[in-house]
Amino acid sequence: MKKRYFLLTSGIFLMNQTLFAQDHSASTTSTMGAEQIFGLLEMPFLAIALVFSFLTATRLKGGKFGSGMTLLAWGFVVMALGHLHMQIAHIFNYNIFKNIFGDVFGNYIWFIALILTWGLSALGFYKIYKASKI
Repeated sequence: MKKRYFLLTSGIFLMNQTLFAQDHSASTTSTMGAEQIFGLLEMPFLAIALVFSFLTATRLKGGKFGSGMTLLAWGFVVMALGHLHMQIAHIFNYNIFKNIFGDVFGNYIWFIALILTWGLSALGFYKIYKASKI
């Protein structure tokens, strides 16, 4: 019971930081700072995670583990697109969602992408967890 309270308290405390981390407002600096450089360095590792998640899902050939891994892989695809969007917004000061869909709908689409990433990842991990309890 104490473990649940600790996890719940930690989750609520860290949720604030997660929401701040998901801010995708564009910066207007003319040179690339450390934030942009580290953001770009993140992209190859995200691409490697994408490749190996789909390779693992394919190797598992369906089943309970395979379906969970496939959900995780698709969650990583949405996450990679979101991170690519954030890097374009930070470096080039061009917000794709807001420029295509407008201010209001662009924010809604961004929010839906976040929920989709978290939902697919959570469902994938849950399926893998359930399959491992056999």
